[in-house]
Amino acid sequence: MGLLSLIVLAPLVAALILLLVPDRSRGLVRLIALIGSLVSLVGSIVAALRYNLSHPTPAPQMQENIPLIPQMGVNWHLGVDGWGISLLLLTAIIIVAGVFATWTLKERSKEFYILLLVLVTGVFGVFVSLDLLVFFLFYEIAVLPMYLLIGVWGSTKEVEPKGFFSKAMSAFRVGSKEYSAMKLTLMLLLGSALILAGILAMVNYTGSWNLLVLETAQYPRELQIIAFPALWIGFGSLAGVFPWHTWSPDGHASAPTAVSMLHAGVLMKLGAFGIIRVGMVCLPEGAEFWAWTVGIVAIINIVWGAMAAFGQKDLKYVIAYSSVSHMGIVMLGAATMGVNGLNGAIFQMFAHGVMTGLMFALVGIIYERAHSREVFKMGGFAERMPWVAVFFTIAALSSLGMPGTSGFAAELLVFVNAWEIHWSWAIPALMGAVFTAYYILRVSKAIFWGPHTASDYPDLHDLRGPEWVAPVILAGCIIVFGFAPELLLQFINDTTLDVTQIIESGLNVGGGQ
Repeated sequence: MGLLSLIVLAPLVAALILLLVPDRSRGLVRLIALIGSLVSLVGSIVAALRYNLSHPTPAPQMQENIPLIPQMGVNWHLGVDGWGISLLLLTAIIIVAGVFATWTLKERSKEFYILLLVLVTGVFGVFVSLDLLVFFLFYEIAVLPMYLLIGVWGSTKEVEPKGFFSKAMSAFRVGSKEYSAMKLTLMLLLGSALILAGILAMVNYTGSWNLLVLETAQYPRELQIIAFPALWIGFGSLAGVFPWHTWSPDGHASAPTAVSMLHAGVLMKLGAFGIIRVGMVCLPEGAEFWAWTVGIVAIINIVWGAMAAFGQKDLKYVIAYSSVSHMGIVMLGAATMGVNGLNGAIFQMFAHGVMTGLMFALVGIIYERAHSREVFKMGGFAERMPWVAVFFTIAALSSLGMPGTSGFAAELLVFVNAWEIHWSWAIPALMGAVFTAYYILRVSKAIFWGPHTASDYPDLHDLRGPEWVAPVILAGCIIVFGFAPELLLQFINDTTLDVTQIIESGLNVGGGQ
């Protein structure tokens, strides 16, 4: 075991240590959770520094390979490429920021941090696993703790039952944290069943769990056309792909701050990463066959998500539907299957991750002071929370793709490639970007610069103590990678060039059969 195992297992070791810590030792609990997260962050930075951009062969680097189930050919096989480097950094940044964002948590903090650390262990594992069974197990580890994190520490919002389904809404307690947790879990488990079916189809054909073998295998066209939509829908249920996105806004709205940050900032990226890394790379003919469907659904994601966000009054729901819209940009870039499109898709994962992580961290701070998330009942907060207003504005500008923020470079790459491949995709996608600018500036104006109602909120005050850490880290990433996107794009492009060669090779061989 080496550096990648350290990155993956450090949070898990911290979670196991927390089992031995008394519940009353809240300071020690926070410290151990922070140390486990920082070890993964430092390890991710070291991995980025050690990554060889001039490598002669297109293979994942820093590989570790230890037999787990020799009879099945299952191994603890880890390795990282340029995509993995960028997503490891994103995950490590978000978990460190999330620990600080919940620094003042008092209710069962030990159990909360244990589940949070187990969850992030699964996320790290997905991004570096080269054995598809281990990949799937890490994926499940990342998803399942969400049920308890939302069901125990989440919040309930009263939703008035209306319309034809009013009785069903009352019976299922729509808006409650229990409803959100159960809906999320059931929909993602259904997605997992489809993922497993797609994986088993590939493994049955090749006889190997090794992702490097699976991505170079020549599958029958019929198998690819059937297996790809199973992977797309399965992973897409986590990526917020329309119409399987409906769990996401409820989950975001009910989740506690750190969980919302990880949920939108990292977990949704697992789904998109799975679609691209497993579905499109391993099954290029299937991906090409379904590309128009993936692209059209991505456009619906962008436009529908933006329009739904515009219609929300709850701040968390605004950001939740915004995430659905931004993940549509990721899937649009993937659907182009071009170098710039894939570069933009992966970079958008990082850019959206830090942006939405910052947004949800600030929502937690605002709610803690104002005891409300109703956008149009707040106003004039910038006078008493100036730094919160500054950080929220930075996140808002990144959300709408302002030059100088990380969101601009990502969206530009995707939209340019979409125009080159299918101009009919680019026009509605750009309209979605216009809607995004409108609703995000509208919300920012209402809360911070609108009519002055701050006197109605006596508890308002600016950032204090550990509350500074998460906004500074995340806003710093938005600005640094906005002005210098090549810091990440050099890693991303390195892998994209290798991946597109694999895809083109699979298409050429398939076309010649």
